[in-house]
Amino acid sequence: MRLNTEGLIIRESQTGEADRIVTVLTRDHGVVRAFVRGARSVKSKKLSATQLLSYARLSLFMNRDAYTIDEAEPIEVFFKVRGDIVRVSLAMYFCELLAELAPEGDDASEILSLALNSLYLLSGNRLPTQQLKAVFELRLLCLAGYMPNLVACAGCEAYSDEVMQFSPGSGLLWCGKCDPKQPARPVEIGVVTAMRHICYAEPAKLFSFKLSPKGLASLEETVQNYLLTQTQRRYKSLEFYRSVT
Repeated sequence: MRLNTEGLIIRESQTGEADRIVTVLTRDHGVVRAFVRGARSVKSKKLSATQLLSYARLSLFMNRDAYTIDEAEPIEVFFKVRGDIVRVSLAMYFCELLAELAPEGDDASEILSLALNSLYLLSGNRLPTQQLKAVFELRLLCLAGYMPNLVACAGCEAYSDEVMQFSPGSGLLWCGKCDPKQPARPVEIGVVTAMRHICYAEPAKLFSFKLSPKGLASLEETVQNYLLTQTQRRYKSLEFYRSVT
């Protein structure tokens, strides 16, 4: 079986003298793992197209339950991301999350678009990294089935309060008058509004909001805590990103 698609390389490892094994986030088949013969040779046409963070047109052949990439043409390799330690470490974290949360053998068009838009913005240095990170994490969680319920207070259904309580375990909100009855942390209404925007906005407007530096710091901490609580695992790339910021 042959598969012609476009995909983002989110993981790579070396095998043999010049070969690669890659994990690709494809638009229509989700996460796919494939073997690339001779990809590390300087003469290979697949050298740049199958390296980590490359977005490429790919032709894959299924043989004995394993994919092999026969042809690869780069579309975007995100050179500007690679040249900055903070940006490349954040991009590596994005890739680790994609490998963990993106589906296999199923449509992943929305997730791929999120990943590419985030990398384009990261490459252009157009938004604070705290904002990009929080948007990517929370929207990816929503697409992967971990959407929090931020519509209103879980107790009295109040839409807003100056400071609300958010539970990373349940993904529920409470106003200042209601008792969460579970571990929760205070979040100012501006940050709650930003989280609602990330969860519910149409893709074209996803990154279009502003917060103060204090608000961005709170947003990043709140979303990251939610992600770590929901996925129940450590991310080595996140730890590295923290060490360089």
